[in-house]
Amino acid sequence: AEWKTIGQVPPQKAQEVWKKFQQYQEQFYDLVKINIELRDLDFKKNLEMKTLLCEAAEKLKDNKNIVEASRALQQLHDECSSDLDRYGRTPIILGKKDGSRAAAMESTSFPNLDYVIDRELGPGEIVEISADGVKQLRAPGNEMRICSFFWVYYGYPSSSYESVNTEAARYRNGASMAMAEEPGFIDGIDAICGIPDSGIPHAIGYSTACGKPYKRAFVKYTPTWPRSFMPQNQKMRELVAKMKLIPVHDFIKGKKLLFCDDSIVRGTQLKDTVKRLYADGAQEVHMRSACPPLLFGCPFINFSRSRSEFDLAARRAIAKIEQTEELTDEILKPYLEYGSDKYLQMVEEIRRELNLTTLKYQRLERLLAAIGLPADRVCTYCWNGCDPACSGK
Repeated sequence: AEWKTIGQVPPQKAQEVWKKFQQYQEQFYDLVKINIELRDLDFKKNLEMKTLLCEAAEKLKDNKNIVEASRALQQLHDECSSDLDRYGRTPIILGKKDGSRAAAMESTSFPNLDYVIDRELGPGEIVEISADGVKQLRAPGNEMRICSFFWVYYGYPSSSYESVNTEAARYRNGASMAMAEEPGFIDGIDAICGIPDSGIPHAIGYSTACGKPYKRAFVKYTPTWPRSFMPQNQKMRELVAKMKLIPVHDFIKGKKLLFCDDSIVRGTQLKDTVKRLYADGAQEVHMRSACPPLLFGCPFINFSRSRSEFDLAARRAIAKIEQTEELTDEILKPYLEYGSDKYLQMVEEIRRELNLTTLKYQRLERLLAAIGLPADRVCTYCWNGCDPACSGK
């Protein structure tokens, strides 16, 4: 209504102003959609927890002692239930302080609220939490497959999962990538840079190991902008990614830069970032991915929010090489072998698509070594398609 009451603008500006208004209106509704999706995820988890409470309440109908049943029902009002999925893909950490208990995915949730970490739930474990303590309803299983992407991208820097700190693991991973470079390569690089935020610790680790200075070629502006992988609308993802990264021209112009990024999922945002670097005068742009090529969409926690596996840059490259979108396990198998002819062909196709000077991905074995957990305790499905929950994989 306010748009109409303001009155008309000069005819030559009318269309331009209207398009801008529509653009910002679309951005607003995209952000609303993101918030709704996050809310729905919370609702789903809450439903699972409250279903357990309902089942416990249902059993009370068979209790002949009304007083005892009433007390038990009142206790259910004061309790909540927390459970970890069968393979422990996403962590749940228990915290405690006098007169209170809490559960969170991030260990970093506790210190500023004066909680101390009690313990982490095991795979498939179910506990009942009240202010008085924690009661185990189901013991943990033996098989764990915690998502390795917590240490690559997802996890908050100050958080630890399975007693492994996120930031420290990323430093080790970056150092591992630097030590794998060919002799003499690093001599021609002016500076090591990180794609904010989670690419930065990998880059610091790389810089420390190779002896080249770390420079912030991009700084991140975070207010009002969500994490750029979340919107399912590609246009909105690109807008969020662009608005959050502000270039520092003095560190870019005329420089040969090596960037570390946590991962290359679709590649569309990175392609735009590389264009901006060349537009700002970068002489060379080398890229190091802190994890292997993503070849399989996550069927467990769906970290990438991709609608299709063909959103993945590696899949698109293979489809182009093989000239087919029917990527069977037989076709994919040689591309999974680090350093094979097919693997190198895939990486080269992605490099050309992104217009990078050089491109390398971290080797899976080195990433797992940087995390420091046994390989059979960590989920690596998105890189190799292997998981006990997936028949035949």
